[in-house]
Amino acid sequence: MSPREELLGARSDPIERAEEAGLRPRNLGEFVGQGEVREHLSVMLEAARRRGRPADHVLLAGPPGLGKTSLAGIVAAEMGVSIRVTSGPAIVRAGDLAALLTDLQQGDVLFIDEIHRLPRAVEEVLYPAMEDFQLDVVLGKGPAARSLRLELPAFTLVGATTRTGLVSAPLRDRFGMVLRLDHYPAEELQIIVERAATILGVSITGDGAGEIAGRSRGTPRIANRLLKRVRDVAEVRGDGHIDRDAARVGLALYGVDELGLDKVDRAVLSALCALFGGGPVGLTTLAVAVGEEPETVEDVHEPFLLVSGLLARTPRGRIATARAWEHLGLESTPADASPGLGPTLFNE
Repeated sequence: MSPREELLGARSDPIERAEEAGLRPRNLGEFVGQGEVREHLSVMLEAARRRGRPADHVLLAGPPGLGKTSLAGIVAAEMGVSIRVTSGPAIVRAGDLAALLTDLQQGDVLFIDEIHRLPRAVEEVLYPAMEDFQLDVVLGKGPAARSLRLELPAFTLVGATTRTGLVSAPLRDRFGMVLRLDHYPAEELQIIVERAATILGVSITGDGAGEIAGRSRGTPRIANRLLKRVRDVAEVRGDGHIDRDAARVGLALYGVDELGLDKVDRAVLSALCALFGGGPVGLTTLAVAVGEEPETVEDVHEPFLLVSGLLARTPRGRIATARAWEHLGLESTPADASPGLGPTLFNE
């Protein structure tokens, strides 16, 4: 298990999954943060209820862990209907989608996570289903093949994506509402941590919750999982109560520093500064230096380093910012002061 998987928690444990599901907000009133998203959803859902019709299709976009799955469940709960949950990679053939659609009841919510990974053939079957609530089925093969159109009950499709640019324009245009979720400020994350602590029966102070919130990378999922890990440390090595000192001890044990960086994040910065003089350096070379796949560095670690102002991408490669040198306790090099003017190091 990688350090990140150990930190964030593997999703294979059914008890852990059930506990995490219990922390999800059940309605818009319990959902913390994302004020504009909540307001837009509230108006749309109230209008749908007054008309006695299913809610319009919704596309939720944003980084992982910000509450897209929770919002899909809230849409179903607010409308008083059932929800079917699947993901883009799980729908391999058009027949898989047809089985899901024909099993829906009037007004139900179909939630497709990672919708940008739907195969093109499946996506094309989805178009008439979203627009006209009809399903085109091809019977037979070759010259004897014929098309049959089936009527579907009116339903609401909620799609979630972390890569909005990979959602095809024809699919994106068929959603009545596209909502973008942003990272949470520490104040809202503290409220989420305190709520989760109440549900889990954890004794925690405001300072303790604030310490966890401040190191959660703006992500509720990470905040909840850090709370569980700090709870474990507090119960095993303390009296079970979490104050600021107990939170700091627990977070230090799992290698989470004051900015929320973990071991691999710091390894990326250390390699960039200590091995390559602050860059610029190519992604592949940087990934080899820290023993990770380039896709892992680019998709998992770089986004937060970029948002935190610790790393920058340039046409010539990755460079460390002055803040990265300061955070690592290293003295900035002249090349760092004028990135892009010096020679390119190992740039692909």
